[in-house]
Amino acid sequence: MSVDSTFVHKIWNDQELSKIINKDIPYPMLSDQGGKVGSIYGVYDEEGGVNTRGRFIIDPDGVVQAFEVLTPPVGRNVSEAIRQIKAFQLVRKTKGGEVTPSGWQPGKKTLKPGIGLVGNVWKEWNVSEAFDD
Repeated sequence: MSVDSTFVHKIWNDQELSKIINKDIPYPMLSDQGGKVGSIYGVYDEEGGVNTRGRFIIDPDGVVQAFEVLTPPVGRNVSEAIRQIKAFQLVRKTKGGEVTPSGWQPGKKTLKPGIGLVGNVWKEWNVSEAFDD
């Protein structure tokens, strides 16, 4: 979502993005002209009239589970966003019975939260496992 109009989004998709990824963007781009949504999430720069780049992961109950805000010179990591979404989905599916450690990837080992895990994460989880392909 940006303050750009839907027309600007279409041009950006047709002239730039579709050439980078060799297809159209697979989700709708939303327009926040005037920055109303950006203001609610604290990323609207009123002086510049733009939303600062932000990513918000919101669960089905409407609760913000994660967010990241970056200044324009630094790009976002889509793979990391997808990984985090999958991690939040797993935690939700297991009702908190499993948690995902740093660098966790789908299909890799999770942790079972509880008092016994405190001070013992190093025994339960090998950091290199999360980064193996």
